[in-house]
Amino acid sequence: GFILEDDPVIKSFGFALAVAVVFDAFIVRMVLIPAVLYLLGEKAWWLPRWLDRILPDVDVEGEKLNRPHLATPAREPDVTGGLPQQA
Repeated sequence: GFILEDDPVIKSFGFALAVAVVFDAFIVRMVLIPAVLYLLGEKAWWLPRWLDRILPDVDVEGEKLNRPHLATPAREPDVTGGLPQQA
């Protein structure tokens, strides 16, 4: 694209864009970001309390499936088929 143009300004922009993409892909995303996440540890995954309240609680890994449920006991079925019972 840009490198094949005749204008030297456009060629320099094309070269600078290619260098920036390579720098971002290999230096920033493969070295700097993992290093910063390692140094920050658990603080890198901190979520503000106000944001935690409005975001949905999505259980991607299925950890809630192994927890005991605090469900209420099942109701006795209505013998009258839904009509009010006479006392």
